[in-house]
Amino acid sequence: MSDTRSRLADQASELRLAFDRTFAESPRRDTAPTEDLLALRLGSEPYAVRLSEIAGLFADREITRLPGGATALLGIAGFRGNVVPVYDLHVLLGRSTAKALRWLMVAAGAPVAFAFEAFDGHLRASRDAIVPADVEGQPEKYVREFISDGGLIRPIACLPAILDAIMKHIPQVAPRKER
Repeated sequence: MSDTRSRLADQASELRLAFDRTFAESPRRDTAPTEDLLALRLGSEPYAVRLSEIAGLFADREITRLPGGATALLGIAGFRGNVVPVYDLHVLLGRSTAKALRWLMVAAGAPVAFAFEAFDGHLRASRDAIVPADVEGQPEKYVREFISDGGLIRPIACLPAILDAIMKHIPQVAPRKER
């Protein structure tokens, strides 16, 4: 009986030492670089956008329609005291527009918002999981990479490329001449 107690005491001592050692060691960190993405849907098609390219995500914001303008321009909306143009992300990516554009994301690179239908959530993936698109047979000019998300292949929409295209189509205002 004392032999059993002795073994249990030794095991308890070993477990205490192992437990205490975990606090003495520096915490382990994931060494693989990761990328944070916003998972969304355009109709039934899954897409993703880098979180670093987004300044904010909003639901159910009122969009004030404007007469004329580009096909993709839905109107304007207010975000944190700023009025910004709102574009239909479906149309910009060559899809037909959705009936209910509930979600709006504001770009980090310019005061522009993009409307889309459905928000699927947040993705964190290793950078190795992001695969470049086929450059030669590239079907979409704003999709340069893809990510696999639980069996779904999500094209990653490149917001800076979309912003560049929008800015090229906006007429530049000439500076006023002093009299």
